[in-house]
Amino acid sequence: MNALPHGGLALSDLDEQLLLPGTKGLPLRESLRQGAIGVQGWNVLRADTSFPVAVLKDSALRHNLDWMRRFCERHRVTLAPHGKTTMSPQLFGAQLANGAWGITLATATQVQVAHRFGVRRVLLANQLVAPADIAAVLSLLHEDPDFDCIVLADSPAGAERLAKAVQAQRLARPLPVLVELGLAGKRAGCRTPDAALALARQVAALEGLVLAGFEGYEGLLATEDREADVRAVNAFLEQLVALVRAADGERLFGAAEILLSAGGSSYFDLVARGFAAVDGLSRPVRAVLRSGCYLTSDHGTYLRHTAEIEAREHSQEEGLRPALEVWSMVQSRPEPTLAILTMGKRDASYDADLPVPLATHRPGGEAAAPTPLPPGCAIVKLNDQHAYLRLPEGDPICESLAVGDLVGCGISHPCTTFDKWQLLLAVDDAYTVRYALNTFF
Repeated sequence: MNALPHGGLALSDLDEQLLLPGTKGLPLRESLRQGAIGVQGWNVLRADTSFPVAVLKDSALRHNLDWMRRFCERHRVTLAPHGKTTMSPQLFGAQLANGAWGITLATATQVQVAHRFGVRRVLLANQLVAPADIAAVLSLLHEDPDFDCIVLADSPAGAERLAKAVQAQRLARPLPVLVELGLAGKRAGCRTPDAALALARQVAALEGLVLAGFEGYEGLLATEDREADVRAVNAFLEQLVALVRAADGERLFGAAEILLSAGGSSYFDLVARGFAAVDGLSRPVRAVLRSGCYLTSDHGTYLRHTAEIEAREHSQEEGLRPALEVWSMVQSRPEPTLAILTMGKRDASYDADLPVPLATHRPGGEAAAPTPLPPGCAIVKLNDQHAYLRLPEGDPICESLAVGDLVGCGISHPCTTFDKWQLLLAVDDAYTVRYALNTFF
């Protein structure tokens, strides 16, 4: 059974489905009901699973869920975590159970998946353009009056497409739209506040649409110059706040509350503080953060960024913990300083950084816990199914690491590890498998 809180989602069918031999990461020789995984007694360190295998540490997931809930309460902001990070209904449920207001998604098909499992509110943080995709979302809204979906627009043409489709569908309620403010040279979004305000006027006037608020994505401003990033992010947030005030001054908003949304996984603390002082308007303002990677963090990009968030927060409590690891086995020791592992680009993220080697373990050996790898160990290259682990010359690990040993790696940018696994295993701190989590990419 899924041991995480379900947040009211309909997850029982996942536990009842049969997993077949060939399911990646599982040692199956016959079919197994997914809900029975936790009673098999499998332990990754005993090499009971197939390799490679992607695991999520249950204790880290629970810690991160609680950490973000308390962060949002402290800053009085709302969380709609980006579901594209995991596309896991069980994790959506855990996030909703821990106070999430809704789930952010990126495509119409992702919206359909979330709705299938019972998610009641979605923020579609992407332009909805294709006729079939618009029709799919409007169909859900037409058939399910308890389902809410907020969409984006960044151009007159995009807004017109949405309005015409709503009118053709004869939707009984207007479609709530957030106008997207973008950044020059980056991806979608109005390029200037003036253009965003002009589009807001158009959305407010179009039959079938209602202006719900404004949004942007400050994560595109992340560089290696963190001080400059902070200044740029704060300036961008000030533009969003000014847009809300200007639109409210013109009485353009048509919903009961005004939505103001940003907040990727790198600078969500700045967003929380930047949106905190928006008051005195004609209706309440709901500040919505969309961070998704907080749930698992990582051992690379987000580990560095969250350390900076904790410093800016002056927090004395433990920060977010990396929860996601990929374990593989040494399959070859062709050179003294090189080990070839049984994982590759099909198994672990490599778009932000290469995997980070953390620890090794010999199944059946004397050690009860994994042994940290020495400094200087690095994954230097990935093929489709091979990882090149370079060992520091002269270190005893060059002699001791053997074929059949396990190597656990952290990753950087969890989004592009989750999409390589249809099923991940949740483990306790001793790496005993407790339950499974599905993904739908």
